[in-house]
Amino acid sequence: MTHSSPQQELREAARHTDRRRFLTVTGAAAALAFSVGLPAAGTASAREMSGHRIGEDPFTLGVASGDPLPNSVLLWTRLAPRPFEPDSGLPRARVEVRWELAHDERFTRIVRRGTTYAHPEFHHSVHVEVQGLAPDRVVYYRFRAGQWTSPTGRTRTAPPPGAPKRELALAAVSCQAYHDGYYTAYRHLAQEDVDVVFHLGDYLYEYAVNATGGARAYTDRTLPALFNHETTTLEDYRLRYALYKSDPDLRAAHAAHPFVVTWDDHETENNYAGDTPENSVPPEEFLIRRAAAYRAYWENQPLRAPQRPTGPDMRLYRRLGFGRLAQFDVLDTRQYRSDQAYGDGWQTPGPESGDPRRTLTGATQERWLIDGWRRSRATWNVVPQQVTFARRRDVPTDAYKLSMDSWDGYPASRDRVLRGAERAGVDNLMVLTGDVHVSYGFDLKRDFDDPDSRTVGTEIVTTSITSGKNGSDKPSNYNNLTRANPHLKFYNGRRGYAVITLQERWARTDFRTVSAVTTPGAPLTTAGSYVTEAGDPGLKPA
Repeated sequence: MTHSSPQQELREAARHTDRRRFLTVTGAAAALAFSVGLPAAGTASAREMSGHRIGEDPFTLGVASGDPLPNSVLLWTRLAPRPFEPDSGLPRARVEVRWELAHDERFTRIVRRGTTYAHPEFHHSVHVEVQGLAPDRVVYYRFRAGQWTSPTGRTRTAPPPGAPKRELALAAVSCQAYHDGYYTAYRHLAQEDVDVVFHLGDYLYEYAVNATGGARAYTDRTLPALFNHETTTLEDYRLRYALYKSDPDLRAAHAAHPFVVTWDDHETENNYAGDTPENSVPPEEFLIRRAAAYRAYWENQPLRAPQRPTGPDMRLYRRLGFGRLAQFDVLDTRQYRSDQAYGDGWQTPGPESGDPRRTLTGATQERWLIDGWRRSRATWNVVPQQVTFARRRDVPTDAYKLSMDSWDGYPASRDRVLRGAERAGVDNLMVLTGDVHVSYGFDLKRDFDDPDSRTVGTEIVTTSITSGKNGSDKPSNYNNLTRANPHLKFYNGRRGYAVITLQERWARTDFRTVSAVTTPGAPLTTAGSYVTEAGDPGLKPA
């Protein structure tokens, strides 16, 4: 490989600056459309519409909560009496929305109540950050607009820093292509006794959805033609979120548990890398698409104000704590990465993928992660992120290939992270992953070339909710992957989710699967259960 000269690197930096300048200087309309300050007097939202004038239920997309803190909860909804219309059936006017928080589902013991506005600039989405709450408590919430009352949601606050919490149960989910099947796994998840759900990416897919809903094969309904093309504009992404959130099982899971979300690629475009698109469109055009996708993502997810995007940029990586038991460092491995080596896909590794300058997280996020570990006092340091972290050879021979879209395509970046964890004294590292539509359980090795080298952590890869359709217990590459990767302790190709229970002395993972997603109502099975002991990383059958 020929390395860039300093002059070439300067030209590349200037090219990236020019891309940003396109949005801020020549893209005046885009800059206006993606303004993120609260709407000011004189804008369209200065008009106010009484909720009493809304003639149809505006809470069709349900409610959600997210990012629990010790003294605060984040509550979300979006007003959409006609969710499959571009304006959701509302005029360009702000709407008063009232909210309530209570200790009980009947709202006889109110904790807090207040009023906010749903602004048309944010597609009438509502993000309420309720402060001053007691830590480590379950609370219930709802919204009102005019005569209409939303479904009731259940959420919780986190334990205070340093609190000796005895147990924390979390679920990990990812990859929910609407057109690949029913969200039966979410129906089961809504009944699970977990404290929080981590969504690890691919909340929606940019691909077209036909009139029958793809694999859902509707016979009793027809989807509008506006879904039958790839998402590229702000209106496209907004409507696609409406389609996904129209699913009752997804709404039930959001109402039952707080979510912590991070994206992967399909929320914008398959396998994009930083400001490099998958397809050969001008970079400036892709950044406008990215700005639209990021804006719609924030509007439709339970995210706090620091995550609100500015144009094509959004600070999604962030840190959450649950007492002394766990620290969660939520990563974004898509927005800052180097372009995939060797044209992406499964390739033979070489000098290009091994270039030490390549990064999956970007330098700033990498430093943030390692600095956070140095300050951590938690028993478990958990990293919710997107793509497979452990090495994953495709065949048990010397002619193996690796995925250039995963950490295998950025081995120097992975080595820096693992060295940083070791130097920070992280004894119980757990990586949570989505993306690949299968369940994996990996031991993370100091040296993946030496099966006897020290195990430095574990990786739990959750399967998809629907993506890939039904799947199978043993995919076609099962024998090759298990033989090629002795640190791979569990592999299953059905759909579902993972439940991880953390205690001071151990962590247990239960891989939940459903038998089918192309037909509704499939039962839930635990396909495998594993334990890793505190201070002794590595997965053992439970």
